[in-house]
Amino acid sequence: MLKIHHIRNTTMVLETEKDVILIDPMLGNQGIMPSFTLFRHKARRNPTVPLPESSKLILEKVTHCLITHQHPDHLDSKGVEFLIKKNIPITCSIKDKKALKKRGLNVIQALKYWEKQKFLGGTVRGIPAIHGYGFVAKTMGNVIGFYVELPNHKSIYLSSDTIYTASVTRVLKNYKPDISILACGAAQFDVFKPLIMNIDDILKFVKNSSGIVIANHMESINHCPLTRKKLREILINNNLVHNVLIPEDGELMTIE
Repeated sequence: MLKIHHIRNTTMVLETEKDVILIDPMLGNQGIMPSFTLFRHKARRNPTVPLPESSKLILEKVTHCLITHQHPDHLDSKGVEFLIKKNIPITCSIKDKKALKKRGLNVIQALKYWEKQKFLGGTVRGIPAIHGYGFVAKTMGNVIGFYVELPNHKSIYLSSDTIYTASVTRVLKNYKPDISILACGAAQFDVFKPLIMNIDDILKFVKNSSGIVIANHMESINHCPLTRKKLREILINNNLVHNVLIPEDGELMTIE
């Protein structure tokens, strides 16, 4: 049995019988970061919502951490502080290894794109991610997704912040993940094109998925306009809602 705890934004915890894997810890208090947009979307300090009280117990159990990239809505100062204090072993992109170690983190494993390594008795593979449509992707730095296979558990594709690419199709069609965790907030700054999948590409992702899709990166950062309610309506209108989970902050999903 796999327990997936949705904390907030892309911060989640994968809990097996033996390991508790934290993903992209943004653990700071509500409003500690500036607004990411000023006029395209309503200016609000980030995160726009508090850390759920229910998350504290599961965070105390964390044994490992996956970091997709270093943007503060995925790894904030409180997240770094938590990882250092607990000396949590970290898996990340080879391109982020040096910088994360310099910040004091216990990086024990770093992956190139498509590289497969042993991971907690199973395997993890680095998956290419492109953080934005067009020019803005060149400014967004290093990003990596992960494809995780653990013994006696369903396979998991963590897309990270990415647009829809040939690499995404390759994972969905060739690996056929049982669970895909997809950033669905349609994030966009005041200028440039969207930073992650737009609605059309979210629908394409769901259509091409053979397993469950879990939507995250929603309703916690002010440059993400797509709400849970609106996404659910869009999925219903396209007859695609049956294989998609849209968890609330603090929600626990149990998957057999």
